[in-house]
Amino acid sequence: MKNFKRIAAILLVALLAVALVACGAKTNTDAPASADTGKKYVIASDNAFAPFEYLDTASNTYVGIDMDVLAAIAEDQKFEYEVQNVGFDAALNQVQSDQADAVIAGMTITEVRKETFDFSEGYFDAGQILVVPTDSKIQSLEDLRGTNVAVKISTQGADYAQSIADEYGFEITTYEDSPTMYQAVAQGTNAACFEDDPVVRYSIQSQNLDLKVVGDVINAKPYGFAVKRGENAELIAMFNAGLSNIKANGVYDEILAKYGY
Repeated sequence: MKNFKRIAAILLVALLAVALVACGAKTNTDAPASADTGKKYVIASDNAFAPFEYLDTASNTYVGIDMDVLAAIAEDQKFEYEVQNVGFDAALNQVQSDQADAVIAGMTITEVRKETFDFSEGYFDAGQILVVPTDSKIQSLEDLRGTNVAVKISTQGADYAQSIADEYGFEITTYEDSPTMYQAVAQGTNAACFEDDPVVRYSIQSQNLDLKVVGDVINAKPYGFAVKRGENAELIAMFNAGLSNIKANGVYDEILAKYGY
């Protein structure tokens, strides 16, 4: 009898242990997965394209419309990121070579670029404009004949200049960044340049550059946030959702107003 009671007690303990393990397994299975995947996106950008991205020497950090829009969208959509301000051409190359997940750099959405990148919805409209020294007599494209025109590598301004160079009879010199291009024009190394209208106007005003814009804005199109074609679709979806939200709650307008728009 004692043996029977002992065996029964052992069986009861064993059954209780199994039940506890089973309950514990069920609890773990039903626990919701974390919404945070732990991924930090690497975002490539230009390094001198005010007011969209530029180095604030006082804080030694990059600021601008692109930087603020990205920060607001990331906060809204709860994702982490790291910006690498490497220059426009380098930023495009980093995304194409999988060294960065995306690019935000005042990048115009074009059909040609769509062959390589997937774009977000446009977040700012801009076009190119002709820029000359303040004492220049150039007033139109026709006046560029026989001159040398500066462009920034891989930009819409460069594409446009190349498309009309033969028609208007001018040569082209390519520069890596906007400040160097502006300096070349202001000093007379080049007779003119093509640049995104809001960018050069901002630079002329904020830096008191010896330059002026001539004529009308050309090829006005939207800027977009971009990823390598066929990759990081979730990042594009979050950017679009966040952009819609910050436009609806007024944050987007506050950002533009901060930079004079």
